[in-house]
Amino acid sequence: MADKLIIVESPAKANTIKKFLGGNTKVVASMGHIRDLPKSKLGINIENNFEPEYINIRGKGDLIKSLKKEAKAAKKVYLATDPDREGEAIAWHLAHILDIKNTEGTRVTFNEITKTAVQKAIKEPRDIDKNLVDAQQARRVLDRIVGYKISPVLWKKVQKGLSAGRVQSVAVKLIVDREKEIENFIPQEYWNIFATLQDEKSKKTFEAKFFGKNGKKQELHSKEEVDLILKEVEKSKFIINEIKRGEKKRTPAPPFTTSTMQQEASRKLGFTLKKTMSIAQSLYEGIHIPEKGTIGLITYMRTDSTRISEEARVTAKKHIVETYGEKYYENRYYKTNKESQDAHEGIRPTYSDLEPESIKDSLTKDQYKLYKLIYNRFMASQMASAIYDTMSINIKANNYDFKANGQSLKFKGFMALYVEGTDGKEETEQAILPNLEEKQEVNKQKLEPKQSFTEPPPRYTEASLVKALEEKGIGRPSTYSPTITTILERRYIEKEQKQLKPTELGKIVNKLLVENFGDIVNVEFTANIENKFDGIAEGKQQWKKIIEDFYGPFEQEVEKVEKELEHVVIEPEVSDVQCELCGRMMVYKYGRYGKFLACPGYPECKNTKPIIQTIDILCPKCGGKIQVRKTKRKRNYYICENNPKSCDYISWNKPGEEKKPKKQEKKEKK
Repeated sequence: MADKLIIVESPAKANTIKKFLGGNTKVVASMGHIRDLPKSKLGINIENNFEPEYINIRGKGDLIKSLKKEAKAAKKVYLATDPDREGEAIAWHLAHILDIKNTEGTRVTFNEITKTAVQKAIKEPRDIDKNLVDAQQARRVLDRIVGYKISPVLWKKVQKGLSAGRVQSVAVKLIVDREKEIENFIPQEYWNIFATLQDEKSKKTFEAKFFGKNGKKQELHSKEEVDLILKEVEKSKFIINEIKRGEKKRTPAPPFTTSTMQQEASRKLGFTLKKTMSIAQSLYEGIHIPEKGTIGLITYMRTDSTRISEEARVTAKKHIVETYGEKYYENRYYKTNKESQDAHEGIRPTYSDLEPESIKDSLTKDQYKLYKLIYNRFMASQMASAIYDTMSINIKANNYDFKANGQSLKFKGFMALYVEGTDGKEETEQAILPNLEEKQEVNKQKLEPKQSFTEPPPRYTEASLVKALEEKGIGRPSTYSPTITTILERRYIEKEQKQLKPTELGKIVNKLLVENFGDIVNVEFTANIENKFDGIAEGKQQWKKIIEDFYGPFEQEVEKVEKELEHVVIEPEVSDVQCELCGRMMVYKYGRYGKFLACPGYPECKNTKPIIQTIDILCPKCGGKIQVRKTKRKRNYYICENNPKSCDYISWNKPGEEKKPKKQEKKEKK
């Protein structure tokens, strides 16, 4: 008989915390949720105040029997599921299954899986927080109602297999709306004039850009305007009118939240959201490190807070001062967003002394990359600002103004370790300007006009979509990854390189939802629902009242659409590939293994062919086209179209970018 039984979600987490607990303690895993709404029906008793009809999840019968046996044999049961609403709900369901009363103080939580945190949590158990449970129930029930009421309408009116979701439908709408912006965008012409100037003393050249006339900014929209200015300044002297010298500080980014970690891992590592969260989960639950055993390497990875503990602040200071010196450290506190739940810390390493390089051999390649990103981001967040010397110069040519800006890095500060990525074009370092003086004449070497056109907004990437959802208050940290995964799997959107683009199916479903279920895809409405969930978690609102207020108008909308909406026909997307058997233009279809080409003449003509992606670089061996193919593990490789007939070219890297093959690349099977 165990004195203590501790139940967590996963075996990995169980293995990690076992070694922190002495005595007669047993740690077992529930393998996630053990009770949920049934898949075969709505599972919500509308007539009985929206009471959920939970059932034991199919296939978990033996596990539940085992948990009951272990709980009955233990003197004390602790429910140590994750420290968020989902984890609180799992603990609540476990308490129900195991017949544990909520007055017994069985709930324990820890933000990091370290000996100190786990032992402290066991000493300070609490009751299950029913407010957090109710917030999770409200989300689950509302999402179930939306999904199970709208999806059948889509099956009847569009095609089988479609689904609608409260958050996923808003995400699709954002992507569709952005595509419309791009399609409707009308480029506007604009011009710049660049002057290449030389300092007579140092012979150094620098570039100045046209600003305006008589100190007022002037935008240039036509060649005629530009030609007039060029004519007037062609023979004029270029005189340094004003020099401003200064200092600019650049501060580090705060520790990661879930969304900023997902964004940065996408930008810098090329990880999908799903991959990032899976790797982060493994780092949180525990990795075996020689001489230390299995330990959790990062704090809990589902958070929207940037707060860090005082203990972490102290250990970060020690590491920074020892590694870089006193002047590189700065004690920083980050304000948490007012919408943030702030239940626990930002994402950080649990042990500041475990530098990424020191444990690299214990991690997979991707675990190492993400751990290093989290480690460096956190350490940089406690470091001093980078300092630049700046120079801004105003140059006169007749009455026209040209400006030149330059800067030089004076002190690296946090940039010695980490610099945050960007979604757009990477920031470029400004040139260092010559040591000029006011009233000095500089030699004009060249005047170069440049025509440009405004560009449409870019398509969303996974990273920028997460950023947009977060800024608009749509969803929460735990929902971003499954939301984007779902709409990709449903083929409402597709990826082109890293960009997210709506499919024809996505556009049709979005149009149907916008015209018939306006609230469901309304950004403000969805964000307001999220705020109500937060209100439930804080004990300020009753969850069933929120469902009741939503359900009445929603049910009326569903009934109206079912009666009035006509059947929607989805025409397949036509390709530019001609069927070599019957001459028809082939169409795009989706199958078990993704997109392929098929003849629209089926069943008379059953011709199909795969979609072959090629690149603009020719085969270095025979000059043939290079095709991009994927291994079973979805990794790209490059092969000549003539392989294996007359050419044997094949490579992991693009032609011209070949590297020495790594061991794991040799082992990977196609």
